[in-house]
Amino acid sequence: MKKAVVALGGNAISPPGEIDSITNQFKHTRKSLDAIINLLQQGILPVITHGNGPQVGNAAMRTEITSDLTPYIPLGINVADTEGGMGYMIEQSLQNRLRTEQIDRDVVTIVTQVEVSADDPSIEDPSKYIGPALSEEEAHNGAKRFGWQIKPFEKGLWRRVVASPQPIGIVNARVIQSLVDAGNIVIAAGGGGVPVYRDERGNLEGLDAVIDKDKASALLAEEIQAETLYILTAVPFVALNYGTPDQEDIEHLTAGEARRLLKEGQFPPGSMGPKIEAAIRFLEGGGKQVIITSLDAVRKDTTGALGTILTL
Repeated sequence: MKKAVVALGGNAISPPGEIDSITNQFKHTRKSLDAIINLLQQGILPVITHGNGPQVGNAAMRTEITSDLTPYIPLGINVADTEGGMGYMIEQSLQNRLRTEQIDRDVVTIVTQVEVSADDPSIEDPSKYIGPALSEEEAHNGAKRFGWQIKPFEKGLWRRVVASPQPIGIVNARVIQSLVDAGNIVIAAGGGGVPVYRDERGNLEGLDAVIDKDKASALLAEEIQAETLYILTAVPFVALNYGTPDQEDIEHLTAGEARRLLKEGQFPPGSMGPKIEAAIRFLEGGGKQVIITSLDAVRKDTTGALGTILTL
């Protein structure tokens, strides 16, 4: 079978505008698996990654609300906790679906450490918003109590900001590759993985930060020598002039064209930009193709080709 990394967006499991209960998360997880089964039936062995934005924000909020009663849990542990919990949901749901479909594959979740540089500039100047929008007074109180770094968000509102360093290595890459090469379906690098760095002795240390899920997925795909990276998002195609009357869906892009359009500002940093950066990285690192499309498109399409296809 062909190897592919399939990056599910965090909103695939926790859509906006809905109560983020575990029951609802399981419901949406099961629905998302139509796409995974479709790929398996096409002879594609998926390594599944996923976002955790809504979930890690909720986990951080819970630890702040209960900080007078239980020990404060740092962000890095919240990332690991949500990676494990969401991995369990995907793993169990997929095991049940594979049984129904009579597909004989084992599924395993790896809580994945992802290495970053201790000198990454985002650590000194964090800009990734997490958690709810707060009044200026509430945000400063949180900063004083919990050591947050905060920045203005929208008019009259502030939010906590954290570092989002670039991933430079998948610590668990060899074991993930061995599991995939043996025919197993692996769930890994959830939420971008747990950020770690090397200290002066070369030992791993945790970092309170978050890593972009698509960039971590691209690096994982490169390190396990996957042929294809699927980045599943809310739209079926990458578009020029997105959200305007002149919007134009793109079916094919080269890495060079994507880089040019990125520099021209076609792909904003808060939405499509990181996905395009991840695609370029994967292709220039030896990957064959990237498909950026929606979960629904992969669920319905039997060729695996619907969406924007990027090649070198």
